[in-house]
Amino acid sequence: MSDTFKAILVSRDEDKKQSVAVETLSVDDLMEGDVVVNVEATTVNYKDGLAITGRSPVVRRWPMIPGIDFAGTVESSEHPDWKPGDKVILNGWGTGETHYGAYAGKSRVNGDWLIARPESVSAHDAMAVGTAGYTAMLSVLALERHGITPERGPVAVTGANGGVGSVAISILAKLGHHVIASTGRMSEEPFLRDLGASEVIDRAELSEPGRPLGKERWAGAVDSVGSHTLANLLAQTTYGGAVAACGLAQGFDLPATVMPFILRGVSLLGIDSVMAPKALREEAWARIATDLDAAKLARLSTTIGFDDIIDTAHAILDGKVRGRVVIDMAK
Repeated sequence: MSDTFKAILVSRDEDKKQSVAVETLSVDDLMEGDVVVNVEATTVNYKDGLAITGRSPVVRRWPMIPGIDFAGTVESSEHPDWKPGDKVILNGWGTGETHYGAYAGKSRVNGDWLIARPESVSAHDAMAVGTAGYTAMLSVLALERHGITPERGPVAVTGANGGVGSVAISILAKLGHHVIASTGRMSEEPFLRDLGASEVIDRAELSEPGRPLGKERWAGAVDSVGSHTLANLLAQTTYGGAVAACGLAQGFDLPATVMPFILRGVSLLGIDSVMAPKALREEAWARIATDLDAAKLARLSTTIGFDDIIDTAHAILDGKVRGRVVIDMAK
C-alpha cells in the first residue's frame, strides 16, 4: 500500500474565492481520528456538488477534502470497536464539511462515526446507496413509524430523478406502495416507472405557490425539495398522513399555513441523516440490505473514477445526473 494518495482539496483565498485542486497527501496530512480507512468507494451527492463548486456554503473549514460518505476497509485502529480488515461505511458526521472527507485514498475519522457494512452489500453497492439512499431509507422508516402503510393510500416522492428520490421510489415500490413520482424531467418517465413508480407527474404541479389546502392526493410523501413543493405536498396530504422532509433543492423556506396540521392532522417529519444516532443508522442499513432491489440499484447507478469527480459535481447541480453516481477509487 502506497504511503501517499491522491485527494481533492478545496481552498479559498483572502478574498474568499474558492479553488479546487488534486493534491498528493499522506496519512500525516489527515485530520485527527482513531481509525484510518482505505477508501474503496464513495459517491457524489448534491451536497458534495455544492462543496466542490462553492455554490452554497457547505464547507465550514478550510482547506477541506469534500465527500460526505465512503465505504472502505480499516487499515489501522485505536478504537475498541474496529480492527484492521473490518469493512465499514461512513455517512455524514460533518465529513466533507468540517472534517476531511471521502475524496482521498485514505480517511482518518472517529471510530464512533463508522458502522459495519452489511455482508450482503458490496462497497460499490453501499455507495450506490450512499447518504442519499440512506436518507431515503430514514424517510421510509419515519413514514412507517407514523403508520403509513400501502393500504393508507399513495406516497409521493419529489426530486424523483435525484439520489434520494430514485432510491425512495425503489424501496417504497418493493414494499408495496403506490408511488407518485414528481420530476422536472418528464422524459425520464420510463426510467421512473422501471424503478417502481405507478404515476409520474410534472414538478410544476407542486413547485409554484399553492392554496393552503388542496385536494387530498397522498397519504405520505418523501420530499427532498422544500419551499413551495413541500408546502403543496402538505396541503394535498390526506387526513392523518405525513410528509418526511429531508432536503432543500428548491429552497429552505416553507411558505405554508397551519391548515393541513390543524384541519387534517397532517404531520411533518424532519429527517436528519448527518447526526443520526448509530442505532438508527444500523437499522436503516439493515433494511437497505433487505428492502432495496439489487437489480434496480444497478439500473439507477453509474460508476466513474476519481478523475471524474469534479466534472460530475458540476453536472449534479446542473440537473444532468440521473440516479446515483458511484466513484470506484481504484479506477
